[in-house]
Amino acid sequence: MKLEPLTCALGAELLEVNLGDAVEDDGLFQEIYAALLKHKVLFLRDQGLDKLSRRQHMAFAQRLGQLETHPMAPSHPDAPGLVQIYKDPDSPRDAYENAWHVDGTWRATPALGCVLRCIETPAVGGDTMWANMVLAYDKLPGHVKQEIEGLVASHSFNASFAAAMPREKRLAMKAEYPDAEHPVVRTHPETGEKILFVNAFATHLVNFHTKQHVRYGQDYNQQGSELLQYLISQAYNPEYQVRWRWKPYSVAIWDNRSTQHYAVMDYPPCHRKMERAAIIGDKPY
Repeated sequence: MKLEPLTCALGAELLEVNLGDAVEDDGLFQEIYAALLKHKVLFLRDQGLDKLSRRQHMAFAQRLGQLETHPMAPSHPDAPGLVQIYKDPDSPRDAYENAWHVDGTWRATPALGCVLRCIETPAVGGDTMWANMVLAYDKLPGHVKQEIEGLVASHSFNASFAAAMPREKRLAMKAEYPDAEHPVVRTHPETGEKILFVNAFATHLVNFHTKQHVRYGQDYNQQGSELLQYLISQAYNPEYQVRWRWKPYSVAIWDNRSTQHYAVMDYPPCHRKMERAAIIGDKPY
C-alpha cells in the first residue's frame, strides 16, 4: 500500500489498494485504519463493483463497527445499511446538503465514521470538503480554550435539514430524536486528541449562563450566540481543509469524530449518486 498526503492539514490518497481485499486481510485493514487515525480522511480511486461489491463495501465498514441506518435516506435494496444519497435533475435545490457538519450530532451517539463511494458524478462540480477539527482546536487562542472548557452545546436536526420537512414529519422525528447535548470540546477515544465539536447542528450553549460569563440575561443570548458562531466558523478556514474531486467509483473514508465535511452543491441539474455506510459511534466526552 502506498500513501500520498494531499494537504498539510489532513487527507491522504491510498494507492495500489483494493478495499475488498481489506475485508479478509487483517494486516491490510489495520494498516488502513492506522492511516485513517493519522490523516483523518482517506481517498481511493477505481473501486468499482468488480473490485468492491456492495456487500464488501458494507463488510469493510462493519470491520469498524455496527452500521447505522438513516431515518431520511433509503438503503440500497441489495445491501441494507448502505444508504443511497442519490441526486437527479428533479431533486430539490434546497436540500440543505451544503453545510459544514459532523454526521449525526443530533443523535446521542454520532457516527464513528463513514465509507462513501461515488457511483455517478457530474462532469464538473459536486466535490466534497473536509476540515480537521483537531487542528481547529489546537489553533484557537489560549483565552478561548479557557473560556470553552467544560461548555456543552445542544444539537438538533431542526437547525438543518428538518427545515424542508412537513411539520407533522418534523415533529415525529423530534419525538424520536430529541435534541442531543455534546461537549464543545470532545476527546478522541483512541488518539486522546482534543477536538472542537460544534457544527451546523449546534443551536446554543446550554451551560454558558454563569456568573463568570454574564451579568444579565441578554448577555447570555448575545455572548453565547457570538461565541458559538465563532467556534462553528473555524471549519471555514482553508488551512484546515482538503477538497476531493469525485470520479466514478472513488471512495472516501473519514473519521467522523475529528472532522467536519461539506458537500458542495455547485453542479447544475444532473445526476450525482453516492452510497454511504456509516458506523455507529460512542457518546462524546
